[in-house]
Amino acid sequence: MLIKRILYYLVGVAISSVGVYFFWQKKKATFDYGMDARTLKTIRIRTRLFTSTAINSMQKFGIDSLKISTILNNGDVDFGRGNPREKPCAEYYITGKKELKKVSLLVKRCDSSATIENVFFD
Repeated sequence: MLIKRILYYLVGVAISSVGVYFFWQKKKATFDYGMDARTLKTIRIRTRLFTSTAINSMQKFGIDSLKISTILNNGDVDFGRGNPREKPCAEYYITGKKELKKVSLLVKRCDSSATIENVFFD
């Protein structure tokens, strides 16, 4: 009897989990709880600007805006190399992952915009 109840419970949890998963996928819900994820999200939702230095570096190293977006989606924020408490615009040093691990960005995040100050290729 107990095994039957546990089986019904597990079947219900499995069906509910699949339903919730597809519901959240449709809503494009994100769970940005970590420091890196929150920082990258606040940079992504602001108007993105590029300095002439960043544009020149991008052209020199063959980096396009799609690669910049990829880094801003899943990069690593190095809070020690940036200046996150700078007022009025915080500075962040962001490094890419996998095939973009040699590309780093210096981003200045203000209230309404995020400016890519420089692009580094190590």
